[in-house]
Amino acid sequence: MPAPAPARHPAHDALLTRWADLLTTAREATTEAKTPSPVPYGEDLLTRWAEPQRRYHTTDHLLAVLDRVDELLPHVQAPDPAAVRLAAWFHDAVYLPDRSTNEERSARLAERALTEAAVPAPRTAETVRLVLLTRDHDPAEGDTNGEVLCDADLAVLAGSPEDYGAYAAAVREEYAFVPDDTFREGRANVLRHLLDLPRLFRTPAAHDRWEAPARHNMTTELELLGA
Repeated sequence: MPAPAPARHPAHDALLTRWADLLTTAREATTEAKTPSPVPYGEDLLTRWAEPQRRYHTTDHLLAVLDRVDELLPHVQAPDPAAVRLAAWFHDAVYLPDRSTNEERSARLAERALTEAAVPAPRTAETVRLVLLTRDHDPAEGDTNGEVLCDADLAVLAGSPEDYGAYAAAVREEYAFVPDDTFREGRANVLRHLLDLPRLFRTPAAHDRWEAPARHNMTTELELLGA
C-alpha cells in the first residue's frame, strides 16, 4: 500500500492566503494580460517546507520567519518589503541536510518561479540576492532588506532556554546521519562564526530584544558541545 500523505499543517490554508496576497502585491501593475494563479506556487512551496527530511527547517520555521519579518518591518525603512517577504518564503525552500548548496538552489527556484509568476525583474533579482544572504547572515551596513530577513531568520537563537533546546535538538535530528564528533565540530564552528559577528542582529529593534539572549543561548550550547 502507498504511504499515507503527510497531515497538512494547521496553518496551511492561512499561509496559502498569505502567499496569494503577497504575490499579488509583488506583481504590482503587471503589463501581462494574464498572470498565473498564485495557488500552485504556494502549494509547491508548502509541500517543500513539509518534506520528511526536515526537523527544524519546517513549516513552523517558515511561519516564524514570516511573523518576525512582519514584526520588524514597521521599525525600519526597508526599500522593498515584498522582496523581503518573498525571500522568507524561498530561503529554505530547497533543503537537503547533506548538501551545501541549499541557498543557491533555493535562489534559483525563486528566480524561476517568480519570473514565471510575473513578478517584476528587479524585485525577483532582489529576492534572489536576499535568499543568498542567508548563507552567512552578514548583510552589508545599510542593507535594510537584508538586515530584516537575516534578523528574522536568526530570531530562533533568542528563544527561551526550553525553546532553544528544542531548536538545537531538531537541528541535530536533521543531521542524524553525521557522527557525533563530526557534528559537534561542525556545529561549534557555526556557533563561533555567529558569535564572532560584531552584531548578530542588525536592526535596532531586533538587537535590543534578541542580541543578549541569543548570545547567552549560543555560548551555553558551545560550552555543552565542548564538555
